[in-house]
Amino acid sequence: MEKFVITKNTNDEFQFEFINKEGEILLRSSGYTRKFMCEKGIESVKTNSQDSTKFYKKTISDNKVYFNLKAFNGKIIGMSKMYDDRISRDQGIEFLKEKALHAITEDQSKLSEKNVNSESIAC
Repeated sequence: MEKFVITKNTNDEFQFEFINKEGEILLRSSGYTRKFMCEKGIESVKTNSQDSTKFYKKTISDNKVYFNLKAFNGKIIGMSKMYDDRISRDQGIEFLKEKALHAITEDQSKLSEKNVNSESIAC
């Protein structure tokens, strides 16, 4: 089943990823200082992914393509993975539209925190 996963990064920020049932990360947020705001970001993805005008299709220099999903205020909520072609990217957008609304949320931020702390101790 597709899901959002909340983690805590090494900068002590929360972020989320939208992951398909094969475990592939399709969309990633930037960092949030509070978990509550990260959870609001997930809700924003669920809402804004239903509006085609919120997807901004991008191309980088080596012809890889991706998309950004923006909120009503114009801020980027999440950036997709890199795709090899436009057709795959557009299929990724359609997949997010179809699956994000009912995806579960899994909070792994406590696990991430333990991993970060154990890495700090090991150094």
